[in-house]
Amino acid sequence: MAKQATAKTMWAPSEQRIQQSQIMGFMDFMNQDGHQLNSYPELYDFSVRLPHLFWKYLWDFGSFTASAEPKQILKNGEQMPGAIWFQGAKLNFAQNLLKYRDDRPAIIAYDERGKQQELSYRELYLQVAKFAHYLKQQGVKPGDRIAGFMPNVPETIIAMLAATSLGATWSSCSPDFGLQGVLDRFGQIEPTILITTDGYFYGGRTLNSLQKLNGILPHLPSIKKLVVIPYTSTTPNINNDLTAFSSVDLWSDCLSNRSETIEFAQLPFDHPLYILYSSGTTGVPKCIVHGAGGTLLQHYKELVLHTDISDEDSVFYYTTCGWMMWNWMVSTLTTGAKLVIYDGSPFYPGPEGLWNMAETENLSVFGTSAKYISALEKAHYHPQEHHDLSNLKALLSTGSPLANEGFQFVYEHIKSDLCLSSIAGGTDIVSCFTLGCPILPVYEGELQCLGLGMAVNVYDEAGKPLESNSSERGELVCEKPFPSMPIGFYGDTDNKKYLSSYFERFDNTWAHGDFAELLEHEDTGKSYRSLIIHGRSDAVLNPGGVRIGTAEIYRQVEKIDDVVESIAVGQEWPAGSDDVRVVLFVVLRDGLTLDDELQALIRKTIRENTTPRHVPSVIAQVEDIPRTLSGKIVEVAVREVIHGRDVKNTDALKNPEALELFKDLPELAD
Repeated sequence: MAKQATAKTMWAPSEQRIQQSQIMGFMDFMNQDGHQLNSYPELYDFSVRLPHLFWKYLWDFGSFTASAEPKQILKNGEQMPGAIWFQGAKLNFAQNLLKYRDDRPAIIAYDERGKQQELSYRELYLQVAKFAHYLKQQGVKPGDRIAGFMPNVPETIIAMLAATSLGATWSSCSPDFGLQGVLDRFGQIEPTILITTDGYFYGGRTLNSLQKLNGILPHLPSIKKLVVIPYTSTTPNINNDLTAFSSVDLWSDCLSNRSETIEFAQLPFDHPLYILYSSGTTGVPKCIVHGAGGTLLQHYKELVLHTDISDEDSVFYYTTCGWMMWNWMVSTLTTGAKLVIYDGSPFYPGPEGLWNMAETENLSVFGTSAKYISALEKAHYHPQEHHDLSNLKALLSTGSPLANEGFQFVYEHIKSDLCLSSIAGGTDIVSCFTLGCPILPVYEGELQCLGLGMAVNVYDEAGKPLESNSSERGELVCEKPFPSMPIGFYGDTDNKKYLSSYFERFDNTWAHGDFAELLEHEDTGKSYRSLIIHGRSDAVLNPGGVRIGTAEIYRQVEKIDDVVESIAVGQEWPAGSDDVRVVLFVVLRDGLTLDDELQALIRKTIRENTTPRHVPSVIAQVEDIPRTLSGKIVEVAVREVIHGRDVKNTDALKNPEALELFKDLPELAD
């Protein structure tokens, strides 16, 4: 057995919290069949050794609504891809999210103006019923694609549930996507109906979506109907703003029918539910198709067992409709909890905005990004000094690795008694490989545990598993099938793109594209593994043949108060050689200039906390860093620019103009 990790313990659950957790309730449920599972390590081991039993227990524990039970839980369980889950089961995703129909709050919606809507579970069901009736009148049937060009508002959830209640496949883009970014996505999947608001709010500005659609709709001939939801105005000026399309219905007209019930289409477990998109920074985005049953089961596991959400909770996740966390967040409705959503800038009008909402709604689960936590830290905003967060029991962070300083900030300045869950997975699996756990300690800098049923490992370049606690880093992989693996890519008829994306690197093993390190701890005398992610594999630096994850550098640089954020890439040096040197770009606080003293501090901080190999050869100041539409920095794009190569798809970027800042820099010629 590997030696135990020695990371700093940031939090440990009380015995009362452990015993009252739903994951303990799940183990009790399984133990009724004679098992003896009493800890997370035991449950995790069971889940990856006996996946057919684990997922069947979860199916039964979740009391999912299905018109036909599965005849076989797992067929071809040693094949990846090729495994078939819950063969013979018939169900409807939306039906399982709409099983509660009482007067408790289902969705509370905020934007930059404050609270805008409150829908009970009964009202939610009725609005879905009416919009589903409208869609059926438009001829929508199973397999059709329905697209949302939408901000994060209740109508987006209603439209998705209505579409999927009929067996249609839902796909969405945030309205801040550029024209080509939308066409690269919706143009591939050919939706028949597009749903939009008249505009959206961000950073105190009102932006017009209809005018943007004038450049989009002529290139989407599959669209037969556009549905417009008044949002920035009670009476949108459709005739003036929208000149390129005439077949338009207003949301209120779509809901004017008298339908009060939904006839949920009963469909196979792997019926296409969602189409999500890869970032598309190296080419046209991949259209990743996810099945209804696998998404439902996986999200339920993550929300109920890993996050401990029940019908007594109030849950929030900051996301847009162009990020998989929106799909993940919406599945909270399966639990009967109150879902709080927000659209707009998380820092408008200031850092207090989301925390005012958290206090008002008595949030028990607050989800965000590592970038947001870092931004709070840089702004010196300490939520616990200004807000009553007594109900908060869990804080979730994803999008990029959370630095040690982020862990410290949360426990010192947000709340000392909560489960901080740094989670990671991705659009590719519409879920997580590593998660939080309400019955395990939180260790500084670590993703708390491997997800139940996810046979995660870390391989070296030859495909050999690395030892836990060895400090070696390698490729994050999954060695066994899991229900939320994609059905495939839309339009990829021979599965060629799908296979090359995940299974080309290692035989019969999912390669996720993260550069990671395994750790090992003990709980109740049993060993379990946790993880640190050091960045994306395609962004790994390789100076002198030593592989370095970019997150290792960011963790150190962003400790420095004057540095707002940073991005590191490898520059071929000398030019044309096989070797690289590490180049670090930094964004500084307003008014500051990178001088010799600050450069020396950056290098000293990196050297003292990592290795001399991590120390950048060049440090340069930039005003902005390019990001994907979901907010992730793009090392690969910057690497291409500094070598004078074209970035293939700038429409995948939120701020493509930032790439210009990296061209022809004199610092890189020395």
